[in-house]
Amino acid sequence: MEVRRLYRSRSGRVIAGVAGGLAAYLRVDPLFVRLALAVLSLVNGIGVLLYLIFWLLVPNEDSTAADAPSQVRENVEEMQNLARSAAERVRAAFTAQVQ
Repeated sequence: MEVRRLYRSRSGRVIAGVAGGLAAYLRVDPLFVRLALAVLSLVNGIGVLLYLIFWLLVPNEDSTAADAPSQVRENVEEMQNLARSAAERVRAAFTAQVQ
């Protein structure tokens, strides 16, 4: 029997690779997973919560973390870097608009 593991996708990534990784694990198109998460987000907001939980707990395909606590730490650092990067892009766009 084939053992499959759930990883966040590096190649099919839009934000954090959660939908791409879930799609690979479930062997479906990532579009279906993204649509399901979007619908769940619109219905009661659970889609956003699920996405964040998966982002926090599921390792990347190329993760070097050996155990769960270091994996969570690695994922939190990735979240912080992405948030910093997004804030810098917004700040740059706002500054360009003002000038």
